Amino acid sequence: MNTDTLIRDLTDHLTPVEPLPSPAVRLGRWLALALPVLAVLVWLEGPRADLAQRLGDPRFLLGLIAALATGVSAGWAALASTVPGLPGIRQAVPLIPAALWLAVTGDGCWRQWLVQGPDALAGIGTPQCFPEILMAGALPALALVWLARKGASLHPARTAALAALAAAALGTAALELFHHSETAIIALVWHLGAVAAMSGLAALAGGRLFRSL
Repeated sequence: MNTDTLIRDLTDHLTPVEPLPSPAVRLGRWLALALPVLAVLVWLEGPRADLAQRLGDPRFLLGLIAALATGVSAGWAALASTVPGLPGIRQAVPLIPAALWLAVTGDGCWRQWLVQGPDALAGIGTPQCFPEILMAGALPALALVWLARKGASLHPARTAALAALAAAALGTAALELFHHSETAIIALVWHLGAVAAMSGLAALAGGRLFRSL
């Protein structure tokens, strides 16, 4: 049997492989699931009484937009991290809105400290909103991991951390719409702290999440 015949016989019996959708397409599918889930959660909990007033506050609105942007960009980065050949620097895009989110929250903490002093730390030792953030981000996180597993397991820890960051950031943004934070410092410690903790734990579990790929 010559080489051409062998190649033809092999290719005739190949099972067609469906191409992997682009990160943008998979991101759209994820958002189509995650956003309605979070909208239903906000509806079930009921919007916070001062939501209209808070949306008129530029700092609150900027922080909310930054959290949403962090979630969306981290979701894209998680999916992009499973595509061979894409520049790794693109996966750092979420750092931009995340830095803005941290800066806005930090500015609120500083302003509150100037007004209240040490009293601003009242209640900081009690977990605030952590269970709600976990609840809000659980389903979006699982969905994003499932979509990421369709790609290549190139950087499992990074992919898992980005997926957790995406889900937790969107969950925190939803939380801001129905839960009233007592102080900006509590928001920094327990909101952003929950996001960081979830990302770190996911990074540690990344190998197990993607081991079967």
